[in-house]
Amino acid sequence: MQKKQTPADVDITGLEGTGPKQMDYDITVMGAGPGGYAAAIAAAQRKKRVCIIERAKEGGTCLNEGCIPTKTLIKSVSLANEIKKADEFGITGVDASKISIDMGTLQARKNALVSRLSGGIRALLKGNGVAIINGAAAFKNKNTVVVGEKEITSEYFIVATGSDTLMPRHIHMEGENNIIGSREALDMATIPKSLGIIGGGVIGVEFAYIFSGLGAKVTVFEMMEQILPPLDGEIASIARKNMEKAGVAFHTCANVHSIKNNAILFTRGGEKLEESVECILMAVGRSPNTESLNAEGIGLELEKGAIKTDRALKTNIANIYAIGDVNGVSMLAHTAMCEGVAAVKNICGEKAAIDYGQVPACVYLNPEIACIGLTEAQARELCDVKVGRFPLAGNGKSLIDGETEGMVKAIINAETEEILGVHIYGPRAADIIGEISLAMAAEATAEEIVSAIHPHPTISESIPQAFMDALGSGIHR
Repeated sequence: MQKKQTPADVDITGLEGTGPKQMDYDITVMGAGPGGYAAAIAAAQRKKRVCIIERAKEGGTCLNEGCIPTKTLIKSVSLANEIKKADEFGITGVDASKISIDMGTLQARKNALVSRLSGGIRALLKGNGVAIINGAAAFKNKNTVVVGEKEITSEYFIVATGSDTLMPRHIHMEGENNIIGSREALDMATIPKSLGIIGGGVIGVEFAYIFSGLGAKVTVFEMMEQILPPLDGEIASIARKNMEKAGVAFHTCANVHSIKNNAILFTRGGEKLEESVECILMAVGRSPNTESLNAEGIGLELEKGAIKTDRALKTNIANIYAIGDVNGVSMLAHTAMCEGVAAVKNICGEKAAIDYGQVPACVYLNPEIACIGLTEAQARELCDVKVGRFPLAGNGKSLIDGETEGMVKAIINAETEEILGVHIYGPRAADIIGEISLAMAAEATAEEIVSAIHPHPTISESIPQAFMDALGSGIHR
C-alpha cells in the first residue's frame, strides 16, 4: 500500500490516516486536554483511525494552567504551615519564624511536574497510534477542518477546545492597572504585598489560600452573599471562617463596577467603597473557547457562548460532538474525561450518558472541601430530607493528625433513604468523596453505607458516622 502524503507544513506525529481516500480519519479530536486525549485514546482502542489537534501543549488548561500547577503550589503552602506546627507533635529544633518558601525552587518543581505529565500524555497518544497535529483548527464544513493552510477531513469530530479566563466586560478599566489571570498568577517569581481577587468561587478561593500562605495580604470580592456559591451553605461558611482566621479578607455582596489605578471600586448595600491593592487577579469564571472554531459559520448551535449538546454529547450537527469546558455543562477535568469516553462510545454505537447530578467537585484548601449531589437547600426543595453530621473533632485519625477542623454532612431522602448529597470539609476530602460517587452510581442507600465496614482509625470512617446521624442511630454523637 502506498503511504499517504501528509501536509509538509503541519507537524504530525504518529500514524497518519490510511483509510478510504474520501476521509483522512474516522474521528478527529480538537483539543488535547483531559477530555480530548481521553477521547482520542478511547477511539484508538476501538480500532478507529484517530487524530488529535492541539494548538498549545498536551494536557490543556487543567495540566498546564489549572489543576496540577495550583495543587503543586497548594502542597508547598500546606507543608510550610504544617512544619510551623512541628512543636505540637513533639518535634524540636524547628524555628517557625525562619520557615519560608523559595519561589524559584517552587516554580521549578511545578514546571517539572507539568512537563513530566504533559510528556506522558503525548507518549500515551503516540503509543495508541493517535496522530498528533499541532496547530489551531477551524471548521470549513461539517467534515473538514483547516489547520494552518491545510485541510483535514474526518467522518466525526469531537470538539474539546476547553475554556479561558473570563474577563468581565461590565467592569470599567481606567488608568494603569496590574491585572492578571490564573495563567500569570501561577508563574509569579515574586509575591505582591497585597492582592485583590475578584471572584469568590473555587478558582478565587484556591488562589486566596495560595497567596495568603505565600505572604500576601489577600482580599476577595464576591458579588454573592456566600463565597463558593455552588457549595452547601454550611460548609462554605465554615471554610470562610477558617480562611479569615488565616488572614484572608472577604467582601461579599460586593458589586465591583470599575478598577482605577489598581483601586477596586465596588458597591455593597448601596454604599460606595474602594480598596487599593498592588495586584488584581480576575477569577470570575471561565469562558468556552469557541471563537476561532468557525462554529456558527457551519451552523453549530451555541448557548451562552458554549456549544450546545444533548445527553449523548452530540451537537445539532449529527457527526460533531462537544465535550468538556467548551459545552459549558460541568467545567471539571474529570467530567471532561468521562464525557470524552462517552462521546466515543456513542459514535461507535454504544449508548452512554453522563449523570451530572453525580459529579463530585473539590476545593483544594487545607483542609479540603469535596461534595457530590444536592446541597441541603436544594434537597429540601424536592422532598422531605434527613440530614446527618459528624464533626471531625470526634474522629480519632483527625485528632492524631492534628486536623480536627471540618465535618462530614450527609443528606438523604427521608422516605427512601436514597443518598441525595454528601459534603465533606476535612483532610483528604477529595480522596474520600470517591466512595460516595461509587455508592450513588450503584444506587446504594444510607443503610448500606452504614453497613459497609470502614477501617479504623481513618478519616473515611466519618462517612458512615454521618449517615448514622441522619438515620438517628449515631454512636459517636
